[in-house]
Amino acid sequence: MQAKQMMLGLLGSAVLGGGVAVGGYKLLEPERPNAPQAIAADPNVRYTSELRSSNYVVPEGLNFTAAAASVTPAVVHVMTEYAPKAGQGGGSARMDPFLRQFFGDEFEQYQQPQRGPQQGSGSGVIIAANGYIVTNNHVIDKADKIEVVMDDKRKFEAELVGTDPTTDLALLKVKADNLPFIRYGNSDQVKVGEWVLAVGNPFNLNSTVTAGIISAKGRNINILRDQQGMGIESFLQTDAVVNPGNSGGALVNLNGDLIGINSAIASQTGSFVGYSFAVPSSIVSKVIDDLLKYKVVQRALLGVQIREVDAQLASEKKLNTLSGVYVMGLSKNSSAADAGLKEGDIITEINGAKVNTSSQLQEQVARFRPGDKIKVTYLRGSDTRTASATLRNSTGTTDIIREELAKVIKYEGATLAPVSKQEMNKLGLEGGAKISGIQGSNFRETGIADGFIITRIDKNKVSKPQDVAQYLEAAKESQGALVEGVYPDGRKAYYPIGQAE
Repeated sequence: MQAKQMMLGLLGSAVLGGGVAVGGYKLLEPERPNAPQAIAADPNVRYTSELRSSNYVVPEGLNFTAAAASVTPAVVHVMTEYAPKAGQGGGSARMDPFLRQFFGDEFEQYQQPQRGPQQGSGSGVIIAANGYIVTNNHVIDKADKIEVVMDDKRKFEAELVGTDPTTDLALLKVKADNLPFIRYGNSDQVKVGEWVLAVGNPFNLNSTVTAGIISAKGRNINILRDQQGMGIESFLQTDAVVNPGNSGGALVNLNGDLIGINSAIASQTGSFVGYSFAVPSSIVSKVIDDLLKYKVVQRALLGVQIREVDAQLASEKKLNTLSGVYVMGLSKNSSAADAGLKEGDIITEINGAKVNTSSQLQEQVARFRPGDKIKVTYLRGSDTRTASATLRNSTGTTDIIREELAKVIKYEGATLAPVSKQEMNKLGLEGGAKISGIQGSNFRETGIADGFIITRIDKNKVSKPQDVAQYLEAAKESQGALVEGVYPDGRKAYYPIGQAE
């Protein structure tokens, strides 16, 4: 009996001790608010977990929504139409593979292969409330009709105000008022690593916004090589996704300011693979201002032949620096020669802005017009010097070139005029110069007849009348030149000029 009582007492003590232990643990256990409740298994749900709402706020300056909202309404879709070219059987000419690598397949991908007009597609940026729109020259080049589609789906037929192939820019005008527009930002202040947005219409996907950073500045990718050495390349390089159809669209900072016009992609496929390139606003604003005021761009030239300073050149010339650009030669009566620069000098700054590459020098000079004065800082030996240079145009004067002077010129007694768009479409030309007044000129013994369209002189492509004068003047010091072209009825002809006769 005593043993039974003892066992019951031990069992009671064990139960009591266990209860005290569990109770003490519960009292000491930290409180866990909002603990998840047991959830019955749902055969349609593989896994369930407690979800929480995030109140995380993106720091100011890292949120893209404000910039995207302000910019998107001012970026338009540029639709172009092209008549079939002569001798192409209704199809379109294939784009140069070199250009396709950078510009993508915009004109091939969006053009219709069947007979009849072909279609092209790109983007544009409204820069003024009264309807002025910036785009790329290659987006509208040779188009017979240009139509602009706004972000709100309104459509307008656009007038081409002017183009500048040397920077791949063009200016359009639509008849509309109170349009949303983007203000220019200062591309000089943009820093490598800074966030940017690219806005455009890739693959006809309207109002597409992508984000990236500035990867490099002053980038030369040699895509404007056909501009007789006058092409200006000092691109902003970004990793924001840009595809065919983005050309002519906006590159903006997080404040929504226009810092560039998207122009090209580096790609083997025609689609984005990592990098894109934009014309900086410092160049865009000057070119567009020229087109508004004069209808043609006023190119100012320093008149130097340059080479970038690198380790090899420094060793060859025994230079004490790896900075700046080396003056290999100067044009006669150039602004650089008049300012006192000589072969062997190293240009280090233009108006206080450092220049270490050819593209940087071109960009700085391209901001000015003939007649403007700039300060050129250069090294001569170990001495640092500064000179004031008055810039000149391609003809060696400080005059402003007017539209009418830019189009028709007199040379050797003959008149050279640009080819009309209708004739270019009919003959499948990309430019040229139409000559007239042969009998009263120095061309009367060559066999050339009035109306002949000069398209090439030796290996040089003729795009405008000024090219004829430039190439034939250069040929006077050689063994003459071979002039190639076509008559309005489609007959091709070749004429030797000069000593080659």
